[in-house]
Amino acid sequence: MSLKGKVAIVTGGNSGIGKAITIAFAEAGAAVIIDFVAHPEAADALERKLAAMGEKAIGVEADVSRIDDLRKLVDRAVSAYGRLDVMVNNAGVETRTSVLDTTEAQYDRVMAIDLKSAFFGTQLAAQQMIKQGGGRIINISSVHEDWPMPGNAPYCLAKGGVRMLTRTAGVELAKHGIQVVGVAPGAVATPINDATMSAPLQLARLQAAIPLGRLAQPEEIARVVAFLAGDGGAYLTATTIVVDGGLTQNSVGL
Repeated sequence: MSLKGKVAIVTGGNSGIGKAITIAFAEAGAAVIIDFVAHPEAADALERKLAAMGEKAIGVEADVSRIDDLRKLVDRAVSAYGRLDVMVNNAGVETRTSVLDTTEAQYDRVMAIDLKSAFFGTQLAAQQMIKQGGGRIINISSVHEDWPMPGNAPYCLAKGGVRMLTRTAGVELAKHGIQVVGVAPGAVATPINDATMSAPLQLARLQAAIPLGRLAQPEEIARVVAFLAGDGGAYLTATTIVVDGGLTQNSVGL
């Protein structure tokens, strides 16, 4: 699996699944642009880690909920490397609040980061990719794009939107040589699941519902994304790859 010579953007690329994707891409030979706002030290540390390995990553101060900042990421990729081959819309947050209790501010934040950024990230990347004759857009969704999660309605709603964005944009952009694919992880051992992982009974219940018996590691999701960004994804578009250890196919479930 080689991404040598490819230029990629990974939103949310300094933490969790995004960090693993950034490292996997760099190790496969890609130059990677990542965003940071709240924790610039995390992006700096990742840049230094990859530089020590001889790999390339550039951190850009950008809030992906803002269109102008998304444009800044694309512009940085083009100014540094002359092109953009892969756009990974990965940034995401949750609220873990019920339908009855979710505030307007909580709803707006989830929609802005999880769905708005994916939509306009897709749009801006596609505009650049059309100039080049094609490219690959990968949207990191969730099993909750299609699988209800009571107490997390805005997140499920946003990820459902990402699913339809992937399907619609994949069909619409195919004529331009642009492929759009979704990746829907199940339960992954990342900071977003810290509360679950620190509650033994809740964690045991979740693991029992996963046929493979454990949470995924971020690197396992990243390897799928890298596969899709390379030759492995050459005949895929307008679809989502579910990477959940069998969780959503388990008739026992949670």
